[in-house]
This record gives sequence, structure tokens and C-alpha cells, in this order.
Amino acid sequence: MSEFKQLVFSGVQPTGNLHLGNYLGALQKFVALQDIHECIYCVVDLHSLTATLVHEDLAAQTRGIAAAYLASGLDPKKSIIFNQARVPQHAELAWIFNCVARIGWMNRMTQFKDKAGKDRENASLGLLAYPSLMAADILLYRATHVPVGDDQKQHLELTRDIAQKFNNDFSAKIAELGIGVEMQVGDEKVSGFFPMAEPLIDGPATRVMSLRDGTKKMSKSDPSDLSRINLSDDADTIAKKIRKAKTDPLPLPDNVDELKDRPEAQNLVGIYAALSGQSTADILKEFGGRQFSDFKPALADLAVTKLGPINGEMRRISADPAYVDSVLRDGGERAGAKAEETMKMVHEIVGLLNN
Repeated sequence: MSEFKQLVFSGVQPTGNLHLGNYLGALQKFVALQDIHECIYCVVDLHSLTATLVHEDLAAQTRGIAAAYLASGLDPKKSIIFNQARVPQHAELAWIFNCVARIGWMNRMTQFKDKAGKDRENASLGLLAYPSLMAADILLYRATHVPVGDDQKQHLELTRDIAQKFNNDFSAKIAELGIGVEMQVGDEKVSGFFPMAEPLIDGPATRVMSLRDGTKKMSKSDPSDLSRINLSDDADTIAKKIRKAKTDPLPLPDNVDELKDRPEAQNLVGIYAALSGQSTADILKEFGGRQFSDFKPALADLAVTKLGPINGEMRRISADPAYVDSVLRDGGERAGAKAEETMKMVHEIVGLLNN
């Protein structure tokens, strides 16, 4: 029996500017993965509708995320880069998964609870079904690995639940068609049509925190622009934000254990470690005992050195929207061919007439 070919899928919503947390937690990993795996990277514009249905600048934001992908080092010849709306099979498979998933599963999603707040009855159905569309994004390409942050890990677990239920519900038909693929689930090997996608969450600074509050994640939606370093920020702005970053009055410690109860210090040291490719221990060995007035300029210089070229390349690419559109169009055609192949088999499995 065949095994699933390793394939990486991930996506980013086109809502606001990408920031340092997106770069260290996602884009930097995307670039590294494209050299060792087949990769599909999507701008998930359909997902963005769950936040705001009416977007006056959605097309521009979609191009902006694509430009950030390219400026960060993603190669459209190595990876498939496209926006979700170009491949309608995402929405089609999401509907089938809506009929596989259970309402109770969706109600347990912590992100839905957080985003819906107290007025859950007034939240959109799209927000509740968001994880079903995410499952469709991944499983449409039968992806085996997904680079995700900690906040998306629960959604990936739900994707696995949906895949497993689909495989179980249609096990007889999958076997009859001879399209089952062997996979390891726990301690046993089973056969199914959809893989049990694994998370890729390794590496330093997977969770970059706010520059104004080390207990909160760096976010595009934070009202304070000083809380984040945007990939669109120029060198002066980057240096200013690091200079104004919240710290405590103590000098940097010389060991990792003493960082645990100092969230702002831990965040800045973690950012330095991720940008430099060094360990936290190495950074503290160099800067331990020194004041933030010494550390911040070094961090600012490093951030400008690493992010400055990306900023310049983003500006260059964004000035040529026709090029960006051509990348997304080509990626959409390549992704669409894979999606069509999957959906033909799904139609057969489910019993939908489409021939």
C-alpha cells in the first residue's frame, strides 16, 4: 500500500500588515521548508471575511501578503503561492467537512469563544465554521505537515478529527475504490483517504510577544503600533520601537531560569536569539549583567540588518502589482490542478455525480 507524499501547507490572512512575529513564527520557516519539502503557501482571503465581511482594500491586502511572502524569500518556482479564492474547491470541500464535523467540536474551539465574546449568538456562522474551512485548506492538498503557531494547534487537531471521521465514515467506499493510503495513527497503522497532518511548531521565538506588554502576543490588531515591528517599517521606525519597548529596571540575567518571571526581558532576548540564530543561553552569556540601554541598540541594529532588506524588497515588489498577480495566478492554476484531482476522488467517495 502506498504512503502519503510529504507536503507542507500553510496560509496567512490578508488582514493588516505582517509583523516580526509573523516573520519569525511563520515566514522564516516557510522559506527553510521549501528547500526540503513540496510546499503550498496560501493567502487565505476567504478566511478574512470572518473578521470583516466588507473589505474596501482586500485585494490590496492580499497582494501585500503575497509581496511579503516573496520578499521574505519564498520562490514561486519552488513553492506554490496563491490566494484561496482562486481555487473554489476550498469552499466546496469545506461544505462537505461542515457535514462531517460536529457542532460540539466547533463550540469547543477557544478562538471562536475569544473572537465571538459574550455575544456568541450574534457571531457569524462563518466564524463558527472557520476551522472547517481551515481543514479543507490543508486536506484539499492532502498535506502531511502544517507549520502553525501555538494558537492554531487546536484547529489542526480538529483537522485531524475531521480527517479521521471522514476516513472512518467512508472506509468501505475508500477500500472499494482502492484509494486508501497507509498511515501511522498512534501505535497502529491504518488506511484512509485523508492524512493526519502533523504540526511543525519547532524553533525559537515561535510566539513573539508585544513590545508594550510581554504577556500578550504581538498582534496586527493591537491598537498601538508601538506594540509590534511591521515588516513594512523602515530602519528608523524599527529602531524607535525597540528603543521604546517596555522593560523592567533590572539588568539582564546571566542564565535562562532568571528570565521566567520577566516577560519583557524574555521577549526581547528571544527576538534577538531568533534573529541571530543563536540560543537564549548564548545571548545571556554575551549580555548578562548589562543594562537594557546596552542591549536595545544591539537588538535594533540586528533587527534593521535582518528586516531592512525585506522591507526594501517588499516595496519593490508591491510597486509592480501585475507581477504579484501573475505569481498568484500561476500558483492558483497549479494549486487548482491538485485540488481538482482530490475533489474528483472525494466526489466518488461521497457519491456526488459530477461527470
